[in-house]
Amino acid sequence: MQLIPVILSGGAGTRLWPLSTEQRPKQFLPLAGEESLLQQTALRAKSIAQSSSPIVVASQEHEPQILGELEAVGCPPSRLLLEPIGRNTAPALAMAALECTDENALLLVMPSDHVIRDVESFGDAVHRALPLAQDGWLVTFGITPDRPATGYGYIDMGEPLSGEICRVNRFVEKPEAARAERMLADGRYVWNAGIFLLRSDRLIEELSLHAPGLLGSVRKALATADREGTRLIPDRAAFASVESKSIDYVVMEHAARMAVVPIDVGWSDIGSWDALHEIEAQDDSGNALHGDVLALESHGCLIRTGGPRVAALGVSDLVIVATDDVVLVIPRERAQEVRRLVQRASQATPPPRRRAQRTAALSIVTPAAS
Repeated sequence: MQLIPVILSGGAGTRLWPLSTEQRPKQFLPLAGEESLLQQTALRAKSIAQSSSPIVVASQEHEPQILGELEAVGCPPSRLLLEPIGRNTAPALAMAALECTDENALLLVMPSDHVIRDVESFGDAVHRALPLAQDGWLVTFGITPDRPATGYGYIDMGEPLSGEICRVNRFVEKPEAARAERMLADGRYVWNAGIFLLRSDRLIEELSLHAPGLLGSVRKALATADREGTRLIPDRAAFASVESKSIDYVVMEHAARMAVVPIDVGWSDIGSWDALHEIEAQDDSGNALHGDVLALESHGCLIRTGGPRVAALGVSDLVIVATDDVVLVIPRERAQEVRRLVQRASQATPPPRRRAQRTAALSIVTPAAS
């Protein structure tokens, strides 16, 4: 039985703006190492024993980036399924399952923009879950929580099935702080990381049961797809008519045979600048610095620049990110609100560029005078 990684490479790139954009979302950025997050995901998949080349589901406009990055690390995709328009994870996985040459193949579904530090332990967890997945269970991997996070969905673990692997009682939406505290204290809840192991035929069965219209629409889009070698682009008009639904909402929350493997593998979805600060190397003052940065008497900051030098004096707990076009300054505790700036920036008319000649650029950040 084949073990086929399925790498999902979608997303609009707004949570790590201005470094991440719609044209270059975060999976193409080297945020937690020398390789991009997409390359790290592909190498992680390749490291798992008995796994084959991945199926990659991505935006059509990112095709050159996908191919270039995966070729650079020796992980070319076995199939490249290019969405002409984003339609969330349920249609993406329906395409992957329907395009499998082996209908009994095991699909290891992984988002392309997550970090897993302990790759060996992750591979071990996948192999522990193989027997259940081969037997027809839909298996998800839940992250052992280390804090009462409100930015993740949770999974309520039920009765043991095999070792530490448990039946899923239910999926829980992102909780408020008080409820997250209670779930952490309870001990039977894990974070929902959106990583799955399942047979392709079982996924199609569940889609047929819970979302027959969606599955039929995907089949129609594939029937008239543009195919060239390992590359496939579904018919744009037909694919645009497919419901935009997440696989969690359509299948996982309703499936009768759903199992969860709790894992502690140094996972992060890098869902905000504050989350990136948590996993990056820090100096003695808790600053995570990247690029041409000078930070004096500053504490707990994330400062990155790929453009002008950034000089910071006497500031604390800030995110400062500078590109050639934009400088972002926001408190770390409000990093999730960066989407408000993205929305406003997209509506604003940029000021005319000054014509004064400059030989160097410098951004300086200091506390306001009292």
